[in-house]
Amino acid sequence: MLTDTLIEDARWQEAGLGDLAEAAARATLAHLGLAPADWEVAVLACDDARIATLNAAFRERPTPTNVLSWPETDLAPAAPGAVPEKPPQGGDEGPQHLGDIAIAYDTCAREAAEQGKPMADHVTHLLVHGTLHLLGYDHIRDEDATLMEATEVAILGKLGLGDPY
Repeated sequence: MLTDTLIEDARWQEAGLGDLAEAAARATLAHLGLAPADWEVAVLACDDARIATLNAAFRERPTPTNVLSWPETDLAPAAPGAVPEKPPQGGDEGPQHLGDIAIAYDTCAREAAEQGKPMADHVTHLLVHGTLHLLGYDHIRDEDATLMEATEVAILGKLGLGDPY
């Protein structure tokens, strides 16, 4: 398995987060030419209270958010809109840790309802988004956001999902 999912909020079990995380991470890596078997991603399935604590600790924003990511290696390019470099291969040591993702049930469910989307589709989009963050993609600069969003749309299309934007 590419993903190791820790379920802190039981509602994620019902939502099938483990399978959604695996599919999203596999599709993202495959789209970028990376072998999923070479990598691992830890996913924390939590609630708004937990993600607000994490958001405060790591981003100084004491509010809930939908998804957070912590890459193992900073792969962000210096030039705006440039494709991030690929993560370094670890050789014969087994799968390398790509990073960690946390996702909050309450915020995801609220956003999906507000946007009129199936929960699974919205969560898949956020997991692709989080995995791309682990791989150096970002959306702070306009040029980077354009690249990241286009990459998300392409990956989601391969999964049979429409453009989330």
